[in-house]
Amino acid sequence: MPGDHNTTTVVPAASRSKNLNGILWMVVYTLAMSGMHASIRHISQNIHPFEVAFFRLVFGLLVLLPFFYKQGFGVFKSNRKMTMSIRGVINAVCMMGYFYALSTGPLARVTSLGFSSTLFAIVMAIFVFGEKAGLRRWSAIAFGFLGTLVIVRPGFADVGLETIVVLCSAFGWAICILIIKDLGKTDSAATITAYMSLVMAPIVLIPALFVWTTPTLYDIGWLLIVGILGGFGQFSMAHALKQAEAHVVLPIEFVRLIWISILAYFIFGEIPGIYEWIGGGMIIAATSYIALRENKLSKKDGKPAPIII
Repeated sequence: MPGDHNTTTVVPAASRSKNLNGILWMVVYTLAMSGMHASIRHISQNIHPFEVAFFRLVFGLLVLLPFFYKQGFGVFKSNRKMTMSIRGVINAVCMMGYFYALSTGPLARVTSLGFSSTLFAIVMAIFVFGEKAGLRRWSAIAFGFLGTLVIVRPGFADVGLETIVVLCSAFGWAICILIIKDLGKTDSAATITAYMSLVMAPIVLIPALFVWTTPTLYDIGWLLIVGILGGFGQFSMAHALKQAEAHVVLPIEFVRLIWISILAYFIFGEIPGIYEWIGGGMIIAATSYIALRENKLSKKDGKPAPIII
């Protein structure tokens, strides 16, 4: 009966199993991306970040080899090549900016600020897709952006170039999230990912040529790691969202800050500040709340929940 607080909601075993698989895939994603970011910082001591970004795209295609084996060049079949190209151009600029930030700024700080891309995407989705937003959603968005201010602390701490670059990259990536959301209606994840490298690689190569350093075998090894971890990370994220709903896996994103902090401390001697933890937690809490609330509202209305990541 409505209002009966003794009523217990039973979650089907199949649903629980999918949620668990989604969480596990999300943990794998956080590990892969943290490893990639630490590898970028390491190899950027020898190779310029723009060149690292180029090899990330080239070697990232190795993860798609099984799809090429099954589909051949059919994986590139799409009726939305122009949209794919626009997304590729924006993403290329964002990737170069983010890789630059990773090579110069504290890893935990860059990672925490990178979380803001989801917030930017949520705000833009409200205006672009006409998604409804009430007081609770706007309050959560404001809380998330307050977390960004906690990390940056303008007026109280030096706002370095890497901070500005990573925030601009996060905004650009938010645009890409909306484009990917739209492309997902007509194209597969494999096609979207394949076009990413196809379009972005030659764009990134142009500025990379101006700072090109011939990589040694040692450098090639690390560049290969960057590419494989990046490609596998994307693959894991896609599986996480396929297996479980966004509100289930989204909070796991905060684990990435834990992994990157451990790597930053033991490899580079960086100690994350309390503001990175607080601000990053606020951003993740805000996006997780929005995802959870939208999921509840969608079930109530009988409509699919909007994709916010």
